[in-house]
Amino acid sequence: MGNCADVVIVGGGIIGCSTAYYLAKQGVSVIVLEGSDHIGNGGSSRNGGGVRQSGRDPRELPLAMFGIKNFWPTLSEELEVDCEYHQDGNLRLGKTEKHKEILEGLTSRAAAVGLDVRMIDGDEVRRINPYLSKEVTCASWCPTDGHANPLATTLGFYKMARRMGARFITGEKVAGLKKVKGSVRKVITEQNTYEGETVVLAAGLASRKLAATVGIDVPMQPVMLEALVTEAEPHMFDQMLGTAEADFYGHQTKHGSFVFGGSSGLEGFTKDDTALQANYSLTAPCICRGIMKYFPDLADAKIVRTWAGWMDKCADGVPVLGRAEETPGLVLACGFSGHGFGIAPVVGNQLAELVVTGKTQVDISALRYDRFRAKI
Repeated sequence: MGNCADVVIVGGGIIGCSTAYYLAKQGVSVIVLEGSDHIGNGGSSRNGGGVRQSGRDPRELPLAMFGIKNFWPTLSEELEVDCEYHQDGNLRLGKTEKHKEILEGLTSRAAAVGLDVRMIDGDEVRRINPYLSKEVTCASWCPTDGHANPLATTLGFYKMARRMGARFITGEKVAGLKKVKGSVRKVITEQNTYEGETVVLAAGLASRKLAATVGIDVPMQPVMLEALVTEAEPHMFDQMLGTAEADFYGHQTKHGSFVFGGSSGLEGFTKDDTALQANYSLTAPCICRGIMKYFPDLADAKIVRTWAGWMDKCADGVPVLGRAEETPGLVLACGFSGHGFGIAPVVGNQLAELVVTGKTQVDISALRYDRFRAKI
């Protein structure tokens, strides 16, 4: 019975770890299978750390708002690790009329569903963050947004899930899923077979191939993002930053380094092997040129290292969450499109509730796989 549990989770990133924790906390037996040798080896340790509500699609905004209100403020205490959570606001910056139009659209859609977010002009931007250049003419401002440490948070969920009894197996690459009497029950790896009453598929980009083994085709594609970290600098600001066209994003960490991420837009034309997480020569310089236009004071900051990772971009830019009618026993949690970290605690909690009770406190119906069905 060592390969059997109430729930088998495929994927040891922050979504898999948080789901395992909230399931184990309710007494559910859990096995988590991670194909690499390391927990959090994908996007969970390669993201910019944003914990934001602003700039999100209205369909996933309720999850973000619920998570920031109910989970992030006490998460460090709950996980017994410093998640380095700061709730000092998010500035999404603009320099042109086109940027302003983009930001106004994002702001109005978010405000319509109750988020405290508003447009501000360049002068108010610089009152909040005096280091920004005169080129910045506008921004959206959400004072309840923030940022946290992705790796510390992921490993915090992992540690606590193990303490609660969840079993993690690394280096166990999943080859496919299998139905038993019409329901997804078995997870087939290269060496073993695992079985559970429920299978949660939270394997990032690999989820599409695995879901296809039971007839589910999640419309995702790989998009490479890169990040860089500077040496420690004197404290400058605590806000999370982004731009209207999402050409870069980032924040200053607790110990002084700046973490910035972004893309050049050319990565998909140069990378043809998603097994490789290699940097592209044009991306870091592109990110840096953008940063220097917004923050002249960082022009001489030394970059310590850069890294890259593949994002599981969903066709409509929001994740696929929940059950699909055609695959009883399977719960999907993939396609987070580069912004899954900030909603990971609430997603794990709500998926655990879905498994245990059959329903969720936050309405995730707009994120179900069924939204891709042909309209009649």
